Amino acid sequence: MGFQAFLDIAVVALRFLLPVYAVVIIYQCFASMRRHRRPEKPLVTLELKGTSQLIPVLFWENSIGRSKGSDICVEDPTVSRDHCVLLRRQEGWMVSDIGSKSGTFVNGKRTKDRTQVLIDDEITVGSTTFVLKRGDEFQDEIRPSWFFSKASNKGSLQQYKLMLLITFFHLFMTVEACFTNDVQDFTPFIVFVGLEALLWMFFFVSTVVLRRINFELEALASFLTGIGIILLVRQEMRSAYVQMISAAIGMILFCIIVKFIENPDRVNNWRMAIMIGAVGLLVINLVFGSVQHGAQNWIQIGPISVQPSEFVKIAYIFVGAAALDKLQTKRNFLEFIVFSAICVGALAIMGDFGTALIFFTTFLLIAFMRSGDFKTVLLALVSVAFAGFMILNIKPYIAQRFASWGHVWEYAQDATYQQARTLTYIASGGLCGVGVGNGYLKYIFASESDLVFGILSEEMGVIVSFAVAISLVALAFYARAITTRSRSTFYSISACCAAGLMIIQSSLNIFGATDLLPLTGVTLPFISAGGSSMISCWGLLAFIKAADERTYAAKRLKPHREK
Repeated sequence: MGFQAFLDIAVVALRFLLPVYAVVIIYQCFASMRRHRRPEKPLVTLELKGTSQLIPVLFWENSIGRSKGSDICVEDPTVSRDHCVLLRRQEGWMVSDIGSKSGTFVNGKRTKDRTQVLIDDEITVGSTTFVLKRGDEFQDEIRPSWFFSKASNKGSLQQYKLMLLITFFHLFMTVEACFTNDVQDFTPFIVFVGLEALLWMFFFVSTVVLRRINFELEALASFLTGIGIILLVRQEMRSAYVQMISAAIGMILFCIIVKFIENPDRVNNWRMAIMIGAVGLLVINLVFGSVQHGAQNWIQIGPISVQPSEFVKIAYIFVGAAALDKLQTKRNFLEFIVFSAICVGALAIMGDFGTALIFFTTFLLIAFMRSGDFKTVLLALVSVAFAGFMILNIKPYIAQRFASWGHVWEYAQDATYQQARTLTYIASGGLCGVGVGNGYLKYIFASESDLVFGILSEEMGVIVSFAVAISLVALAFYARAITTRSRSTFYSISACCAAGLMIIQSSLNIFGATDLLPLTGVTLPFISAGGSSMISCWGLLAFIKAADERTYAAKRLKPHREK
């Protein structure tokens, strides 16, 4: 058997190997996230004065009140439903009243603002008095280790081994890209070397320099980012390089955001400035933006095109989560409602209705988390339905998309040309795909962005594309799971909203390309080509990272145990 025949067999074998390999990597990422958890031991305890009853305090921020939804429920009619919050900050444990009728007292002295509480201090709410007692306050200070010991990593891969798995997956994709349609071209290896150098540098900085305990979230994002970049090498090499540079910027932004929101109190101080900055970006877009593909959402800076709305997503999550924080006032939430209206309205004026829909759906999520009332959500839906009716009458091309929705084969040569080709080539890819670079959907307009789920399915198979989609859904479930263990309400809310935004965006991309929803022209997180989108996705991931209790475990807090 000649060398060429051997290569042909190897490339075919890779087509069947990669789907199984992708499932293994995604499973290992989430298995590691699930297993590397802080034991839920009490940080401190509250002793009910006059009894021996101890109430464990498990979280960094704990609501105290008569409501059953409170973290610490007090069955006392003199206690308000939402009475006060016991929280941990850099300075130590503090208590803050949140507008209760009977007030909150520390050692007999009434307090409204945050008041520091030391061990053996008394906290009185209504007719109930608690005494703060020691717990395992420092049990979450795990010794940072970039490789993890076998004892602490039982049942899941060590972090550097997970990165090696991802590197070899990207290598096998690159090998496929080098042998496409009987053409041998080794230039994709240049992209591969640059990509892996970037990913391993990021791994080193995160685990060794920044001393982060865990790397699973970043590993998953690196895996998806690499898939998107390597898919581009046989479409447009320049786009692959742009995407790689954007990923590097996104990783830097990721580190900056995690560091910036390290102190929850800093969040509220910067909320208004970030809100004003986001509105300023939208105004600049409205004034100087150029129209591309029907939407005025691009700003041209020399040879570079930027979408400001992608960066506003980060600001939107930041402001929304800050407005929802338990310690914020109703006035602040009204500010967020106005901010939301400005964002959605500006995007509608630009003609970027896909992004406007993402913002609005995220607003519904935040509104429901704020009120817990389906009536609030229903009112907002009725309002947007009326706005949608007006848009369909004002924008004929939007109405045409809705008219052809669900009739992909009837308009296959006209309105649904892209979706028809996407469905055809997804079917031709089968379970294992035709190989990286061997697809034909890449010749259809927007295949690397709006239709990227189709090209992923065609070239790598339905198994890989479904695994990618499921990983994004699992990311949302993971964000929800870690909310009860986060250091602050801000982290919990921002993680849920960031994950929710990415799920909404993914759904619009996947279902739009396959005609299950009207095509809206939004990107698939981490996979689609688009520098602004890539940067934004890494920025949103930072909120989920910050919500993970282990993120700050390497940082030793000052002990406040002495009175």
